Amino acid sequence: MLTVWILLAAGLTAGSVLFPGPVSNNVAIPGTDAQRAHDLMAEGFGPGYDPGGTIQLVLYSENGPLTSQRRVRAVNRAMDRIRELPHVVEVMTPYRMGGLAPNMEIGLITVKLEGHDNAKLVETTKTISAAAEPVRDLGIEAVPANAGTPADKEIKTGASEIIGVVCALLVLLFAFGTLVAAMVPIFAALVSIATGLGVIGLLGHLVDVPKQASIMATMIGLGVGIDYALFLLSRHRKLLGDGVPVREAVRRVSASSGGAVVFAGGTVVIALSALMLAGFPMLRTLGWITGISVICAVLTSVTLVPALLGLLGHRVNALRLPFMGRRRGDGSSGWAGLGNWVARRPWGVLALSVAVLVALAAPALALKLGPIDDGYGDRGTDSRRAYELIQAGFGPGMNGPMIVVAELEERVVDREPEPAVLQALKDRVEDVDGVRFVGDPVLNAGGTAALLQAVPEYAPSDPRALDVVEDVRALRIDGASVHVGGKVAGMADAGNTIAERTPLVVGVVVLLSALLLLLAFRSPVVAIKAALMNLISLGAAFGALSLVFSLGLGSGLVGMDPPVGADDSYLTTLFFSVPIDSYIPLMLFAVLFGLSMDYEVFLLTAVRQAYLRHGDNSRAVAEGLGTTGRVITSAALIMVSVFVAFIAYPDPMVKIFGVGLAVAIAVDATIIRGFLVPATMVLLGRYNWWCPRWLDRILPDLSVEGHDEESMAEQEPRKELVGAGRS
Repeated sequence: MLTVWILLAAGLTAGSVLFPGPVSNNVAIPGTDAQRAHDLMAEGFGPGYDPGGTIQLVLYSENGPLTSQRRVRAVNRAMDRIRELPHVVEVMTPYRMGGLAPNMEIGLITVKLEGHDNAKLVETTKTISAAAEPVRDLGIEAVPANAGTPADKEIKTGASEIIGVVCALLVLLFAFGTLVAAMVPIFAALVSIATGLGVIGLLGHLVDVPKQASIMATMIGLGVGIDYALFLLSRHRKLLGDGVPVREAVRRVSASSGGAVVFAGGTVVIALSALMLAGFPMLRTLGWITGISVICAVLTSVTLVPALLGLLGHRVNALRLPFMGRRRGDGSSGWAGLGNWVARRPWGVLALSVAVLVALAAPALALKLGPIDDGYGDRGTDSRRAYELIQAGFGPGMNGPMIVVAELEERVVDREPEPAVLQALKDRVEDVDGVRFVGDPVLNAGGTAALLQAVPEYAPSDPRALDVVEDVRALRIDGASVHVGGKVAGMADAGNTIAERTPLVVGVVVLLSALLLLLAFRSPVVAIKAALMNLISLGAAFGALSLVFSLGLGSGLVGMDPPVGADDSYLTTLFFSVPIDSYIPLMLFAVLFGLSMDYEVFLLTAVRQAYLRHGDNSRAVAEGLGTTGRVITSAALIMVSVFVAFIAYPDPMVKIFGVGLAVAIAVDATIIRGFLVPATMVLLGRYNWWCPRWLDRILPDLSVEGHDEESMAEQEPRKELVGAGRS
């Protein structure tokens, strides 16, 4: 088994490196107005008008105007070199109308492409940028400003993964006290990640893989991969400490705890798969591709980890750290004491826990959603620099121009003089409040549609830019129907679509996750309560996001740079508001709901096993918390460490995910699993495991605890306590 996994991981990794699949930045949403505009743009308007068919280079001459003879010659030489590149059909000079800023120091070279591969636009952008070396030799700055896929926006794995793994290793060393035991979950997770990323890399040849897929898969896969292996290893070491032979211990772990891992992973996959209902193709693909990393984590946990435990035998406790005392690995005494303390005062613990969680979730009411543009990017990137130069030279709206496409009711054949509908289109768009500039309309080859570019007065992340898009869409022109595309319009449509589908996605995730728990524990009360607890932890996560980003209380502390135009004062660099893309909360909901259910499954499995042995509910809660307390705490510390490490990424989306995931897991593993869940279980008593007779008869027997002989012998005498159908 070890050989199979190593060969599989090495083969897939080598394949993805040698034959990497392209990443996609397609944010199309079928059926929306922006998508209709983009479809029309690709119909007969000529090269460069289709989405992804234009690349811009921003020029900045710090030491004098671009119109000096030496600089004009250098610009022309650069343009000649660009014209020689493959797929380049037109290179527009910055010395045209609208191509040069009023200060004469900033200009735009526009490159139109045809026959190129949009999936390889990053490489094309790099090639075009390299061809502009003649202007750089003269001291002119030349920065690529392709809004779709700038070369520096590729998300690559690297330092954050190393930091996350090192932090996880330190937590495991503290939890187990031995180097060999600590390395087992790390090794299993790395094999799982290598396998998952290899599959995702090769999938790019078959489907559109979003550029964020690899980073999301790494974040989630690394966290759950270590957690699942940790859960199995803790149980195994406890059995070894009780004198159980190695192979028997491995068998019992696989038969009991292995089932909990499968159910826990199943909840994460279900939550991610529900994103297919969001109506946003990129989000849908991101969901099921991230689920691949979770499936790999489950498979390595139930196959590779038992193989490692069998190979190591008692050597799993080798290389004990000198400063760590000898321990059995369960660390139950302290957590069992906490469970007994909660059991003695459940009402007080419940009230205090609810009050703390409400306070943590309250800031979520101020959560500010909106498109986040390159003006919030890292100051060291080309995309941020190009954004700054364009805003300084042409105004903030130039970073997010609207593409207005009019679908004509009657085909235009005679174009001289200019048809009245085209002039009416330009005049009406110019009259819209917030529109700064409108270009001349262009007819497509068939005379069935007209296109013009309109530049708003506001930056893409400014909420007023969305209002301008809606006002243009509301125009009614005789003989034409108006559609608006572009970055701002696309994100507006994405936000509207996701808002409409959010109740459906949330309902499906909650319902299917509760159903899975019902099958696992045969208790409607447990299933419903678990779903409610997970929603509570989500409230705390969104509250943290609102505090850090929407209210700006420490956005600079997580590595965000102040937006373009902000002053450079010390306070501004630490505290400033950042909008959150509309798809991020829904993605966070799916991921967090699944991850939170992991800890619920681990805790409930231990409580149910204890309850089946003796039938004392309060004692079972204390024993269950004592058995899983160290494991859940260690797992949570590992996940928090991994997610915090990813905050170092320059991409704002990754930072937002890192903060939200870290806070939610920390709250879930402490306040909810340590206090709120035990308190509610003590108060509910035997109703925790109540099941109507009719339901008990039709539910399949999928006990998450497994069916090894030892557990069956322990549980048989108390089996009548669970399920009305058996009493």
